[in-house]
Amino acid sequence: MRVSIIIALLSIIYVQTASAQKVYSTDRQYQADVKVFVVDHEYQADLIVYKIDKDYRAKKSENKGIWFFTTKEYQADKKVFFVDHEYQADLNVYFTDKEYRAGWKKNDKKPLMY
Repeated sequence: MRVSIIIALLSIIYVQTASAQKVYSTDRQYQADVKVFVVDHEYQADLIVYKIDKDYRAKKSENKGIWFFTTKEYQADKKVFFVDHEYQADLNVYFTDKEYRAGWKKNDKKPLMY
């Protein structure tokens, strides 16, 4: 009995950590959960984002800026709209090509991606 409970709990924990922070880029601002502006330099960013091509590599629960872009809106945890001007944005991001650089620069903006 104990072993069954432990296995069940470990399975639940594994399923929760295996889900990705999936993002969908919408074409309409009113559909977005977060309005995002892409900055030119890392020091301007609230969040440094590393884009991945496999959804299992990003951990939703960690919220560390590892994003997987979905092709379908219903697959996403968050819908984002990329704005043209910084003043229109809720969140400023910088895309990096190094995974270890991904992360939050301004922790007060973290709740936007939960």
